[in-house]
Amino acid sequence: MKNEIDAQYEYMEKVNKINTGKNLKYAIYTMGCQLNENDSEKICGMLENMGYSKTEEVASADFVIFNTCCVRENAEDKLFGKIGEMKRQKEERGTILAIGGCMMQEKHIVDKLHKSYPFVDIIFGTHTMHKLPEDIYHILERKNKIEDVIDIDGEIYEGLPIKRNDATKASVTIMYGCNNFCTYCIVPYVRGRERSRKPSDILKEIESLASEGYKEITLLGQNVNSYDGGNGYKFSDLLRDVNKIEGIEKIRFVSPHPKDFKDDVIDAICECDKVSKIIHLPLQSGSSNVLKVMNRRYTKEQYLDLVEKMKKKIPNVVFSTDIIVGFPGETEEDFEDTLDVVRKVNFEQVFMFIYSRRVGTPADKMENQVPEEIKHERFDRLKALVESQIEENNKKYIGTIQKVLVEGRSKNNIDMLTGRTDSNKVVIFEGKEEWINQVIDIKIVSEHMWYLKGEIL
Repeated sequence: MKNEIDAQYEYMEKVNKINTGKNLKYAIYTMGCQLNENDSEKICGMLENMGYSKTEEVASADFVIFNTCCVRENAEDKLFGKIGEMKRQKEERGTILAIGGCMMQEKHIVDKLHKSYPFVDIIFGTHTMHKLPEDIYHILERKNKIEDVIDIDGEIYEGLPIKRNDATKASVTIMYGCNNFCTYCIVPYVRGRERSRKPSDILKEIESLASEGYKEITLLGQNVNSYDGGNGYKFSDLLRDVNKIEGIEKIRFVSPHPKDFKDDVIDAICECDKVSKIIHLPLQSGSSNVLKVMNRRYTKEQYLDLVEKMKKKIPNVVFSTDIIVGFPGETEEDFEDTLDVVRKVNFEQVFMFIYSRRVGTPADKMENQVPEEIKHERFDRLKALVESQIEENNKKYIGTIQKVLVEGRSKNNIDMLTGRTDSNKVVIFEGKEEWINQVIDIKIVSEHMWYLKGEIL
């Protein structure tokens, strides 16, 4: 797909010439997951190649872009609210307004934009993000509205510029799309079927990041452990190859699927010293009945057996997870099964969500929707259990020595440095500026609900 990207670089150059000397600013709103954040870094890279510089002051932006997510219902409300706020700015400043990402793959959303927000200049989908320079050029030259959305699975395009948000940690997408079709999830419909990047392209990107001084890499995909690099090259092979790259200190990955967590991946995690020993293992529900309706293709017992297998094979392994509360048909007994799994696994982190109906998914059409008050009551019970476990788990860190990658100044206290343990616990501590982007030993001296406090040895 080299020719397509070459063409986009030509459009970047054309737009840059149009923008020369104008000191134009752009602002970007990113909604959703780490994959969206990675896409936004590429969008920022393209915009800066076209002569725009980033601003956090939206009111002073000449170009505003929304990179949308459609996993949660409230994302729609948030988007439409923000777009409504932009109308006056567009009228007064002539700000160019673009909306892209997953939500633009949903026809009812695009229809609503055309009907209620006709002042939006560019609409683009997940499979046409790389054509943003071309779209911007046509807006500047022809002043006509552009809708650039395709319903077929997109191609993988290499070589787009990227503007990283961080100088220490970087995310690298290894695959796009999903084949699982969980009944609550819209992702396969908006991101398409699974497409894996070539191993050589992934490794080349990570080697480049290592040469630039990046220390931590997170491998991204909707279902990373179904990665297929061709010729029998699997996710476990990729982990081993990334582990060999000099300069990289820590490797993380999200998100795997329990049904695809095979022994070769477990062995690779165990044997690769740089691979984090916190494993994100999405549960979604602890009820085998609910899991079946969700089309997750594993049972409560199989999930717990997998956890036990990993605990036996991988020293000091801990787990994080995702849980949906109030899926259609979830009974009190089903919810108790979820609480039972949480008690048994003792997760280090739990990302909890109240079930949200998504138009276009099978679950949206199910008649046995759980009443909102019951969803919220169950969510509160799960939250209380999880927080009690976190409080207890944090105590085990006190007095231990943790290797921490220093990420920078704490956002809540600029006098303190911050970093994360291998198990992804936030640690704050006093230290020198020159320790940023270094891996250092920290002694944990106290624990708090959402962070640990440490001292330099």
